[in-house]
Amino acid sequence: MLPIITIARQYGSGGHEVGERLAEKLNVPLLDKQLIAMAAKKSGLSEEVFEKADEKAGNSLLYSMVRGNYTFGSRITGINDMPINDKLFILQSDIIKSAADKGPCVIIGRCGDYILREYDNVFRVFIHANKEARIKRILSKGLCDEKKVSDFITKRDKQRANYYNFYSNKRWDDLSNYHLTIDSSEFDIDEVAEIIITAIGKIKPPAKK
Repeated sequence: MLPIITIARQYGSGGHEVGERLAEKLNVPLLDKQLIAMAAKKSGLSEEVFEKADEKAGNSLLYSMVRGNYTFGSRITGINDMPINDKLFILQSDIIKSAADKGPCVIIGRCGDYILREYDNVFRVFIHANKEARIKRILSKGLCDEKKVSDFITKRDKQRANYYNFYSNKRWDDLSNYHLTIDSSEFDIDEVAEIIITAIGKIKPPAKK
């Protein structure tokens, strides 16, 4: 059976494109920006509100819950009074777990590996690339001015790291969190997708208890 694939990625490493290609090749659902639309629909708030909060850490309220007895995916009193960042994280956690319960899928970012930490059938990937390759990719997409692109990359990576570190109480760049890490600057998107698929095929079955 195919696993659920979670992809953490440095900004500009092509992680989104890799996720798209994996979903196509494996014929499974992809969850990325769709999570914002789904969370907005579930909450009754606009997508624009959630887009501004996407993959950005919240405040100490949810952090204390993470450290305490709160279980992601459960409903709690007062969620509507939470900051947008925290509300989005909880809603996306619900949606990610619901998708995982239905079967194999590809989940990009948003602490997917941590949210599904209690699921057995999850393959966790981290995609990175050298700065030159990331700058080239970002400029080719017109996402940033050439003079600002280096600082832009640093800022976005810091946002993703802070988000992951905040909600998971782990480190985003701790390679022990992942089954596979890939330098996408050494391969094209199709090759990265094929490497992941090959690795999945080599997974050892869990030891019998």
